[in-house]
Amino acid sequence: MRTNLLRQKLNAGQPTLGTRVHNVWPAIVEAIGHSGMFDYVEFLAEYAPFDLPALDNFCRAVELFEMSAIIKVEAEPRTFLAQRGVGAGFQGVLFADVRSAADARECVRICRPDSPQDGGNFSVAMRRFTYMGYGGTPEYAETLREIVVMVMIEKQSAVDELDEILAVPGIDMLQWGPADYSLNIGMPGEAKHPKVRAVERQVIEKALKAGVPPRTEINHPSEAAYYLDLGVRHFNLGVDLSILFEWWRSNGQAMRQIFEKA
Repeated sequence: MRTNLLRQKLNAGQPTLGTRVHNVWPAIVEAIGHSGMFDYVEFLAEYAPFDLPALDNFCRAVELFEMSAIIKVEAEPRTFLAQRGVGAGFQGVLFADVRSAADARECVRICRPDSPQDGGNFSVAMRRFTYMGYGGTPEYAETLREIVVMVMIEKQSAVDELDEILAVPGIDMLQWGPADYSLNIGMPGEAKHPKVRAVERQVIEKALKAGVPPRTEINHPSEAAYYLDLGVRHFNLGVDLSILFEWWRSNGQAMRQIFEKA
C-alpha cells in the first residue's frame, strides 16, 4: 500500500498546501506535480464530470510525485463516491453538506474498515489501491484507517452542532464553506458579509481549540496572513477554472485595448 503523505504531515503537525481542480486530465495533475509546490491535489468531484476509470488515472498521475490526492464528494451518493475514490487511490475525502454530528460520524464510518475495532462500513473490495489484491489484509485495514477525513462546515445546523462534530473521533480536518453558508441562512451571494465572516472566525477558533485542524481555501497568497494570525496552517490555493478564467479575462482585455489603440 502507498504511504499517505498527507496523513504523515498532519500527524507531524506540519503545514500543508493543496490546490483544487475540476479537470481529471492526468496532464494537469502532472503539471501541478512538476511544480514541486503542493502536498496534495483535490479533485472536485462534487462539481465536475468524470467516470470511474478517470479516477484511477488521476491517482496514477499523482503517484508519480511526492503528493497525495483527495476527492470532494457531495451529499448523495456519499458512500459510493467516497469509497470508489478511496479505491482508486485518493488518500483523503472532503465531505460536502455535512449538516450534523450524525452526518460527521457517518463520514468517518464510510472511510474506515468494517471491523469491530474500527466500526466502519468499508468492506473488502478489489480496488486499485490494493494493487490487484482482493483486500482485507492487515495492511488494507491500516490504509483505510489513515484516510484523511475532512468535513465542510457550511450549514447553520452544522454550526449549531459544531462542538459535537469536533468531538467525533476520526474527523481530521474542517473546511469552512462561506458560499453555501450564506445561501443556507438566506443571504445568497453574501459570502464576505461581516456576519458570515464572524461565523467563519468562530468555527476556526473552536476547531483549533478542539485540536481539529481547520483548512482555508484562498485564491492568492496575500489572503493567507489573516488566517495565519488566527492559527490556521493548512491552505488550499486556487482552483483551475478560476485561474484560467482570470488569465483569459485579463489578457484578453489587454489585447482588446491594444486593438483600440492600433
